[in-house]
Amino acid sequence: AGGGQLLNKIRKWYYNAAGFNKLGLMRDDTLHEDDDVKEALKRLPEHLYNARVFRIKRALDLSLKHQILPKDQWVKYEEDHPYLEPYLKEVIRERREREAWNKK
Repeated sequence: AGGGQLLNKIRKWYYNAAGFNKLGLMRDDTLHEDDDVKEALKRLPEHLYNARVFRIKRALDLSLKHQILPKDQWVKYEEDHPYLEPYLKEVIRERREREAWNKK
């Protein structure tokens, strides 16, 4: 049990050290937009997509101004949920299935 707590502390430290949360970004906002991610983004419900666009635009604006959000507005490790992951997993599964089918 103690090892799990240590690992969680390291994860939290690394999450905060990465710095994207200080710009109001979530982990899934920072994914490289390859073809799979682009397709997953198309499948996002509109409210999730709009929230992502807002976070990214705000982060770009802050970055250009060399600023970060006030600490109370940082995305917390516990609040960062993988909103894109279910859609991305589905896209990858479909692509692999299609590739396997085309090999036949």
